[in-house]
Amino acid sequence: MRKENAVKTFVGQMPRNLFSGFVVSLVALPLGLGLALASGAPPISGIIAAIVGGVVCALLGGSNVTITGPGNGLVVVILSAITILGSGDMYQGYLFTLAAIVISGILMFILGILRLGSLSNFFPSSAIQGMLAAIGIGIFAKQIHVMLGNLSLKGSIVELLYLVPQDLMSFVQTESESVLYAGSVGIISLLIMIFYSKIRNKYFQLVPAPMWIVFFSIGLYYYFDMFSTKEFPIEESLLINLPDKIFGAFPQPNFDKLLDYDFISAVIAITLIASIESLLSIKAVDKLDPEKRRSNINKDIRSLGIATVVSGFLGGLNVVTVIARSSVNVNNRGSNRSANMFHAVFLVLFILLFAGELRHIPLSALAAILVYTGYKLASPENIRKTFKVGYEQLIIFLVTLGTTILTNLITGILAGIAITFIIHVIINKSMGLFVRNLSKPNVLMFKEDDKYYVSVENFSSFLNYTKLKKKLDQIPEDEDVIIDFSLCDFVDHSVMENVNSYSESFKRKGGHFEVVGLDGYKSGSQHPFAMRKLETEKPKGKEQSLTKRQKSLQKISEELHWKYEADYQNDIKELPEFGYFKTKQIDKVSNILTNSQCTLFDIVYSEGELIAKQKIKATMLYIELDTLIPEFTLDREGIFEYIIHFAGFKDINMEAHPDFSKRFYLSGKNEEKIREFFNDELILFFESNKYYHIESNERGLLIIGNERLAGVKEIKAMADFGIRLTQIIS
Repeated sequence: MRKENAVKTFVGQMPRNLFSGFVVSLVALPLGLGLALASGAPPISGIIAAIVGGVVCALLGGSNVTITGPGNGLVVVILSAITILGSGDMYQGYLFTLAAIVISGILMFILGILRLGSLSNFFPSSAIQGMLAAIGIGIFAKQIHVMLGNLSLKGSIVELLYLVPQDLMSFVQTESESVLYAGSVGIISLLIMIFYSKIRNKYFQLVPAPMWIVFFSIGLYYYFDMFSTKEFPIEESLLINLPDKIFGAFPQPNFDKLLDYDFISAVIAITLIASIESLLSIKAVDKLDPEKRRSNINKDIRSLGIATVVSGFLGGLNVVTVIARSSVNVNNRGSNRSANMFHAVFLVLFILLFAGELRHIPLSALAAILVYTGYKLASPENIRKTFKVGYEQLIIFLVTLGTTILTNLITGILAGIAITFIIHVIINKSMGLFVRNLSKPNVLMFKEDDKYYVSVENFSSFLNYTKLKKKLDQIPEDEDVIIDFSLCDFVDHSVMENVNSYSESFKRKGGHFEVVGLDGYKSGSQHPFAMRKLETEKPKGKEQSLTKRQKSLQKISEELHWKYEADYQNDIKELPEFGYFKTKQIDKVSNILTNSQCTLFDIVYSEGELIAKQKIKATMLYIELDTLIPEFTLDREGIFEYIIHFAGFKDINMEAHPDFSKRFYLSGKNEEKIREFFNDELILFFESNKYYHIESNERGLLIIGNERLAGVKEIKAMADFGIRLTQIIS
């Protein structure tokens, strides 16, 4: 029955996936041609990658709404590989690079088989941003000259950037009509990319910006061909060069340099960037999916590996998951992998039916698309956002960016990882924290009262985030989760960012994901993704920004008309009077919510000494009473951790309430007064509410849930419990 429903749904959604695939193909056609040209490969190689990726990943992939094809991130890597492996002969370099692409596809398939998709989490977020910005600058540096009609300039990224003003002056002063027209087409195309989003006409927006550039370029040719007395002014060398037989004899990869150092370096770089770009895109597109589905990342990586191998043997580029085209798919209501297949089919039709028209598109028009793409990757806005997270993140970003531009992508990302680790050591003033604890299991997960509780200790950073991720991935997204960092000395930016992604994902699926234990930690900035370091004492003369949990507590206090104080207090003088704290040392109290009688708070205390000493963080409630009541302790029957100080007291049974006596352990000094105090109304209250450990010292009550920090929902429940209990006792 389920299969029948699935088939019915698939068929019912086919029209909208067909339309979405068509729109995506309008974007993919010029981008595929442009990315291939920017990579130094024949234009058709980008289209081959898109077609193969669309077919193979639609059949074998693990994503739902992603689109696959050639990617922006690989442009610099492929161009470098073709240049170096060919030793100046670009076509031979292309054949050697096809072999490297095939090997990289095999490696990606192996990564998927070994379920190593999570390795992407090993790369620090700011280092990845720096690497992407460097890729953007590389694309911009090369393509802005092509956009101005200059195909001859070669050199490093820095050299090409240095020559931009000179090339602009040369374009303005050029006497070549061909270059003038080609450059003008490039500039107009760039303006279309920039102002496209600002034009609100719904009919204009039906056609993507890159396709308007195609229409403009081809329209210009037909204007000269049909209406002008002059011939088309742009020389053939400045136009797209497609083979006469589009799908004729495919170039064969050349494996002669299989064991060369340069070849192996190219394979590693291609595999690394293809994997990172795909994994980042998959995670991003999952957030866009209206049906809130999560991709099978390892299955997707395997399918991308197979598609890359096939594409390489057919003369195509790497196949990766691409965010821009996937976003177009989602925006046009694509709902399953058939949209990816349809986009490939339309690309085949375009190439077969309109190859002649495509040959009239100036290279400068495609370069303009890539100049805009490069700028978006390296936008100053990205630098500003990184700096807002913390100055140390900007250092990581700039070191990765600079090293990548001056050397290569592998060296750049390794430099990013190294500087991130160095900064973490400096901030914590300890290398031992990481060295001692890196290989230790640091994540404990269990289910408690219909919610999942995840405790993380020692440190949590990009170095060991996969341990936390494996646990979180086991939890259904419609459940309640509390993740507790209170036993951590340090939590880095990458972990904070990834945890926030989980929070959003759980929220979309109807679950609840809450982070506790970071109150009072020193942060690099007020940004929610800023790294957190345990502060041994309150900073003087500096306001600490509130965490998300503290802001929630502040909101609860406003709802209940209670008073809230986030700052640490010296003590709550009544606490040491309770038996629970007789052998425990109270270190500090914080996050205090109070009304006339109730005080709800987080507390840090320790028990044991020397090697056995253990620090505990928990949330408790103290109720100050107007009248004296007998001393007692009440707990769930069978639990003795809390009543060890009352070992000489017997369990007081209430004969009129056998269910209460069976479920609760009640003890105290004066049995007669205790029986008198526990009237029918109070016993019914305890029977019908959540279990808490409750202790009386005659003048007040201490109420404890679990020996851990409570989540926002639990705090609301504890406050409500205290209010109602106070009313009954009063």
